[in-house]
Amino acid sequence: MRTLTRTAGWSAALCCLLAVVVTASAALGPVRVPPVEVAKVLLNGVAVPASVEFGVRGAIGPLLVPSVDVGFAPVFTYPVEDLHRQIVVNIRLPRILLGAVVGFGLAAAGTVMQGFFRNPMADPSIIGVSSGAATGAVAFLVFPATIPFGFGLQGAAFSGALLAAFGVYAIATRNGHTPVATLLLAGVAVQTFLGAVISYLQLQAENNLREVVAWLMGHLGNASWDEVRVTVVAVPLLFLVLLAYARDLNVLLLGEEEARGLGIAVERTKFVLLSVSALITAAGVAVTGVIGFVGLIIPHMLRLVVGPDHRILLPTAALAGASFLVAADTVARLGAAELPVGVVTAAVGAPFFLFLLRRREVHEL
Repeated sequence: MRTLTRTAGWSAALCCLLAVVVTASAALGPVRVPPVEVAKVLLNGVAVPASVEFGVRGAIGPLLVPSVDVGFAPVFTYPVEDLHRQIVVNIRLPRILLGAVVGFGLAAAGTVMQGFFRNPMADPSIIGVSSGAATGAVAFLVFPATIPFGFGLQGAAFSGALLAAFGVYAIATRNGHTPVATLLLAGVAVQTFLGAVISYLQLQAENNLREVVAWLMGHLGNASWDEVRVTVVAVPLLFLVLLAYARDLNVLLLGEEEARGLGIAVERTKFVLLSVSALITAAGVAVTGVIGFVGLIIPHMLRLVVGPDHRILLPTAALAGASFLVAADTVARLGAAELPVGVVTAAVGAPFFLFLLRRREVHEL
């Protein structure tokens, strides 16, 4: 009961922080929008189901394909200046929401990786997800190819991320057993190899080199509502799977033998945690490029505040990661020239992490 109360309290506080950061970010830019106007626009977007219509979408041979259309009614109808509404809804909000969802996913995956490897220096890229996504994206930019279903660059990055992650897992697994140390070393080796591949592809980029470098630095400038719709569904669902394994992750911190003695299916749990962490990271980096330090610094910082219990740490770190990435992107786009958000997260994250190392000893998890 106490754990549930602490989780709810910290999560509520961090949700309020996220709401403030989102409102401030939407208000700031070349055209300033009053925060009250931003709040009205956001509230006007709240809607509830009002009607349901059943019909037929088409037919496959003799079979009719049904369709369900749900009509929504707005809860609030505050008057808002049209220019302000267009700026917030069409320009800033997709970018902000995408940053929040990706930051949420990266921080959640980083929390799991640090607990899984019992190492505060672990992050989502440790099993090759980021390197794989970068290889797939750069290969697509240098040698464009047709990808089914119109996924294009995002599809190439997502596929590369999953191939790298599951490749690392396959390399490290022998006779149904996956030692953590072997998995870590396999991840380092694959990252190094893929780094060499990326360097070679950059040499072949020629006219696309600027676009390649921009993607490798991470960006949110091209965010669209289509990308938001996909990630806002996929990332929370995957997060719920990780949250369901929070207790098992706590037990794994004791060691694999102790976990087996307590009834945990260790190998299955490890596979689920790695697979879902890889998926949630791939879903993020596929649309934003490589963004570092979110999955490293945020879980470590929240662990110092709320403790190592993943039932509390996982949701709080995810919410803090969402606020951090939105704030970092706001800083990135407010300068005279827009910076890649990955540059800002690294510029802020690295010194802060060094500060934590100087102020408090980082213990092995």
